[in-house]
Amino acid sequence: MRTRQAIAGSALFFIAAPGMVAGLLPWLLTDRYRLPWSTQPGLVPVAWVLIVVAAALLLHAFARFAFEGLGTPAPVAPTGQLVVGGIYRHVRNPMYVAVLSIILGQALLFSSWALVAYATIAAIAMVSFVKFYEEPTLARRYGAGYEAYRRAVPGWLPRLTPWRCQ
Repeated sequence: MRTRQAIAGSALFFIAAPGMVAGLLPWLLTDRYRLPWSTQPGLVPVAWVLIVVAAALLLHAFARFAFEGLGTPAPVAPTGQLVVGGIYRHVRNPMYVAVLSIILGQALLFSSWALVAYATIAAIAMVSFVKFYEEPTLARRYGAGYEAYRRAVPGWLPRLTPWRCQ
């Protein structure tokens, strides 16, 4: 897949997947006509930092797929090589971590227990998808390289020091 196609495919998948999961669905689960300010004013800056930082990391992770992997995060148009640079040196599943962080930031911003419940359901779905589909698929596709990466880089809680490829 060429770089332009990878960028276009990643952009479309960005709108279709995280755009729906961390954008449209949380919006539908909240009182959309109320200003999104927490009943705890001290949480508003925390919520915004969580949302903005997670969104930046999500965009970075998508860009890595297009530029480093020359593919997309979508299973129908996978990367040609294992993506292990940038944020992927700290955590194996940065897109899922970022999406969940965005949802939890919105839960804080809107003081919404519905979004906390939604984040919990989304987390269960994401962990299950990774465990039963992504990891076996990546192990088959990339073999020993993926297994070494999987042993060195945690899936969900980022390591502080970046992993160095051998």
